[in-house]
Amino acid sequence: MNSSDTTMIDSLDLSIIIPINNEEGNIVPLYQKLFEHLQRIQRRYEIIIVDDGSTDSTFEKITQLHKQNSRIKIIKFRKNFGKSTALNVAFHYAKGQIIITMDGDLQDDPEEIPQFLAKIEEGFDLVSGWKYPRSDPITKTIPSKIFNKLTCLFTGVDLHDFNCGFKAYKRVVVKNIQLYGEMHRYIPALAAWKGFKITEIKIKHHSRYSGKSKYGNSRLIIGLLDLITVKFLTNYAFRPLHVFGVPGIISFLIGIVIGLYLVMLKFLENAQLSERPLLMLSILLIVIGFQFVSLGLLGEMIAFRDVRDQKIDQFIELLID
Repeated sequence: MNSSDTTMIDSLDLSIIIPINNEEGNIVPLYQKLFEHLQRIQRRYEIIIVDDGSTDSTFEKITQLHKQNSRIKIIKFRKNFGKSTALNVAFHYAKGQIIITMDGDLQDDPEEIPQFLAKIEEGFDLVSGWKYPRSDPITKTIPSKIFNKLTCLFTGVDLHDFNCGFKAYKRVVVKNIQLYGEMHRYIPALAAWKGFKITEIKIKHHSRYSGKSKYGNSRLIIGLLDLITVKFLTNYAFRPLHVFGVPGIISFLIGIVIGLYLVMLKFLENAQLSERPLLMLSILLIVIGFQFVSLGLLGEMIAFRDVRDQKIDQFIELLID
């Protein structure tokens, strides 16, 4: 590849990322609709399709699409690793200055792309879609509303639809976020923690065109566990002693108070402390307190090392020398 080819790739305006798993009935009509709208907006683009371990004919279909349009890039996983991994890998390879993610089930409408781009051009770093009204059964919409309310409460990021896969990002956002597990649901919270400007837009939402949803009710429990992880990472990643130190100090002080009480009984009433369960409780609480504080200090040492090793320029938006 010569230097002119490299410049062309690096100057792409738009990267469309579509993670899919067993979407043989959706991917071709989705591409046709997407291609039609991309032609209208006249931007230099690439389409990155991540085949997340499909077992049907999805890969064969996207291979045929690639032969029709060389701007379609394919990433194929050996097995199903999940949406977070698919997005993380695609973010790494994306060349566009603006990255748009959308689902492969045709519920997201490519017609909304200009609306996302307009918000990015207004100065926002991340634009999240809000499926309104949502074309899903009540068994999905009610748990989703509860999940979104809890996420707003825990993270402090005021969005109606965290789990919407239709989002637009500036390149700098996706290059500074690492996803794993089921963390794709909390990308807005992770981005807000790093100081990026976030907004939300209402988008059309269609019923699934073909196939069936890959997500069951079990993901709610997993999502709540990941929410605790996000809360810890965004609030205490660089001050772990605040998490472990508070219960440690409380445990230590309660143990000391119980110990002083037993000492008073010993001197005032000549009580036999070896027969009192409170003695063991006092020792246990003091030891637990020391352990919690020590754990927090170890966390502080690790956090200090991570901060020391970070590149300072990733936090700076503008430097005037």
